[in-house]
Amino acid sequence: MRDNDLMYKREYIRPMMTPQHVYVFRFGKHRLNNRVIIRYSHTWTGRLKINEIDVRLHHQHHPRIFLTESDLIDYLKHHMEKKKRAREEENHHVDDDE
Repeated sequence: MRDNDLMYKREYIRPMMTPQHVYVFRFGKHRLNNRVIIRYSHTWTGRLKINEIDVRLHHQHHPRIFLTESDLIDYLKHHMEKKKRAREEENHHVDDDE
């Protein structure tokens, strides 16, 4: 997060009636308008078992749901590369107009 100059805030929620734990991670460049919600539980051996990862980036109406961390990381890398290319294209287009 710090490599991309993003602010973040972490919250932990443990519902009283379910064995599932919830971890909320909010992040953003200027506002904390993106969030990742991780729902997890523990196996009988004590290991963490991720049940679901919900990602809602700014201006998205429906969260993206992932079952593994690697799927989430691949999605975020692709999203960041797409944003970076759009910025570079915009900068290149502005330079051509001058």
